[in-house]
Amino acid sequence: MAKRSYSRKGNKIQPAVQTFTFAFTAPGGGATTTNYIDLSQVASLMNRRFYRQGINWAVAGFKFLSAGTFAGQLSVNKLPNTWVMSNAWEKSFRAWTKMNNEAMQEAESVRPKFLDFKIYADATHHQAGYAANLLPISVNDHLAAGAAAPGEWESAKVFVPEPYNTVPAAGTDTMNTLELIATGQSYPGPSAATGLDAVSLIEGYAASRALPNLLDPNTPSDAEDTSGSTPENWLSAIFNEGTTQSADVLDELTNENNLAPYPFEGSPGIIDTMYPGGANQLQGLQIHSIETVTGTTIGGISRVKGGNFPCGLISIDAFNEGDSAGVIVQIDLVPGNHRGYLCEPMTEM
Repeated sequence: MAKRSYSRKGNKIQPAVQTFTFAFTAPGGGATTTNYIDLSQVASLMNRRFYRQGINWAVAGFKFLSAGTFAGQLSVNKLPNTWVMSNAWEKSFRAWTKMNNEAMQEAESVRPKFLDFKIYADATHHQAGYAANLLPISVNDHLAAGAAAPGEWESAKVFVPEPYNTVPAAGTDTMNTLELIATGQSYPGPSAATGLDAVSLIEGYAASRALPNLLDPNTPSDAEDTSGSTPENWLSAIFNEGTTQSADVLDELTNENNLAPYPFEGSPGIIDTMYPGGANQLQGLQIHSIETVTGTTIGGISRVKGGNFPCGLISIDAFNEGDSAGVIVQIDLVPGNHRGYLCEPMTEM
């Protein structure tokens, strides 16, 4: 049998760190703390090479090690794993790319080497800024050493002329600089970290799309006219044998199950768009897993299932009713052909 060759670049799995380890403190007394992780930022630090944020990362699983004083819940959250999030990211990315390309038409040489469409997970992440992201740690004599020193990790920005569709007065500042959050409502307020407000990818996508028909199908009123000497719906009247069954059936078909099985602007009682993950429906991040931790949790170890994490953005909520406790979290990645990891571009999500 011929020896199989794995020398082709496309088949080679490059060396890459497969387990990321982090540490944070969970305050006690019933407080909840939220920490954010950006897998692309961490992979860039751990492997000393650039990983773009626009990646849908495969994660094998999570392991939490908590001190015995921790008593509460750990929640792992992510960007919604939906077609809405996928399309919202891509449409926003295309608009941002077009904005940059048009600005650089006459100055291509100014393009940054590491230009990247980096977003925040939600308004809380935006308020804290990337400087608050958890960074990987190493160990020294079995004790957690300091976290890695960060490199430059700057958010993408969009520039919106203001006021809109008018010619500005000479010498006035008419450009609104905005950052981007994946979920929640637009304009949550200036970030404490950057001083800039933000717009939501999902809300922007929702606002740019057409709505479903209020009635689909929009059935003509004559559909129920199957009786008398001159029925308009004569095709159904042909089968009328003196009973009202057809009329009852048509009445049911005409008046029910005509609206989409999700709320949308214009449907009864709904006055605004309601995309999951946006401002009005399931606002915020998608819950990936919730684990309860007590003082009797064996070894203080809690495991969380794996999955795929759009943009590699993860939030960890720690609700602790006990005393202040240290928590270690380890994230296991999956080996693959994208520079050592199993993942795909967000454009293919």
